[in-house]
Amino acid sequence: MLTTAEILKRVRRIEIKTRGLSNHIFAGEYHSAFKGRGMSFSEVREYTPGDDVKSIDWNVTARFSHPFVKVFEEERELTVMLLVDVSSSALFGTRQRLKRELITEICAVLSFSAATNNDKVGVIFFSDKVEKFIPPKKGRSHILRIIRELIALEPVQRGGTKVQVALDYLNNVLKKRTIAFLLSDFVSEPYEKSLQLAARKHDLVGMQVYDRADRELPAAGLVQVIDAETAALQWVDTDDKQVRKSYTEGFDQHRQYCMQAFRKSGASLLTLKTDDDYVKLLQGFFKGR
Repeated sequence: MLTTAEILKRVRRIEIKTRGLSNHIFAGEYHSAFKGRGMSFSEVREYTPGDDVKSIDWNVTARFSHPFVKVFEEERELTVMLLVDVSSSALFGTRQRLKRELITEICAVLSFSAATNNDKVGVIFFSDKVEKFIPPKKGRSHILRIIRELIALEPVQRGGTKVQVALDYLNNVLKKRTIAFLLSDFVSEPYEKSLQLAARKHDLVGMQVYDRADRELPAAGLVQVIDAETAALQWVDTDDKQVRKSYTEGFDQHRQYCMQAFRKSGASLLTLKTDDDYVKLLQGFFKGR
């Protein structure tokens, strides 16, 4: 259990790193990648050659006896929701950082990028149930609260992961269209139906975070392993090539399932390893939208 001083120290360190990335690297990409809710009326100005005649304001034109047109601008303010997996399987990592630490940094970058764009940010923390909901708000203090919860929040009990409970909660609580980032390793019960519904209502982006050891089992002899989700213990002969092959095949099948589920729903899916340069991956993703 982290002390308050340790949590605050980590919050400050993450703020310094991720706020700089947001301001200098992601602000433009984020702004262009996600569109506003539509066009809103801004002002009326005199007609100039080349203006669309459909935009003429006939009431103002009649009043002043020469043509005026309506000017519209994009409604830029958005709501960003972070759906964050805080189940025990995220507390794993063998390269550079834990999956939970990578998720925390990415969420902080997204939050500060949204703040730069004057958007609201909210969070749904989940495991096999919704652990905590932070309603969307603006402001630095609100984002620092989100980062603090990302660092300190622990699931009430070990019960696995259910992505669908987070998606169902999103669909029920947020009535207006939002930008939703779903961050998890997706070691979960099936969630296709909830995913399809959420993708129809919201601009949904999945971010699958995993560690190399989730896919590649090292040859280390007979070892006792623990299931992070259920705490079940098991002995595994990691020197057995067939065991290692089956382990890798199981992971690849799981990743294929995730890719197909997101593709079928129409949502985006970005895959990140704990030792990846997530800055480049996020930049490439934003630019590709």
